[in-house]
Amino acid sequence: MDVIDKAQLVALTREAQGNERKRKNLNLHDGASDLMQRMLNAFEPETYVRPHKHINPDKREVFVILTGKLLVLFFNDEGEIIKHVILNREQGVYGVEIEPNEWHTATGLSEGTVVYEIKDGPYIQAEDKNFAEWAPSEGSEEASQCVKNWLNQLGISLL
Repeated sequence: MDVIDKAQLVALTREAQGNERKRKNLNLHDGASDLMQRMLNAFEPETYVRPHKHINPDKREVFVILTGKLLVLFFNDEGEIIKHVILNREQGVYGVEIEPNEWHTATGLSEGTVVYEIKDGPYIQAEDKNFAEWAPSEGSEEASQCVKNWLNQLGISLL
């Protein structure tokens, strides 16, 4: 049995804050071969996840907000934002299910943002994400600016 409690979320947040990527996950599933991947995922503000979709094999992904605020963006094939959602318990928006073949990304809007993430398995790193060629690579100088541009485009400020 796995119990998710405040102490666990605080510890995970501290790890994300000390991580260059500004995020950290804690796997709750038994291993890469598990058919339902489950994890806690901490996203600090301005973390950059390169936009991607899950195809070949098709996989669904679900985020349920536990603490903080998470911006989830969806794009068309040209990299234009077509929709977005802010997961925020205070506003009554608790989760989002992402279908296979949807370009998407997520970033934290407030310190201490943690989600419960569920994704179809098994996890095979080489096949897990199909990264968008129109988006900068994670860790590049352009990546940080990309997040700022998205926020500006949508008129969203860090909370």
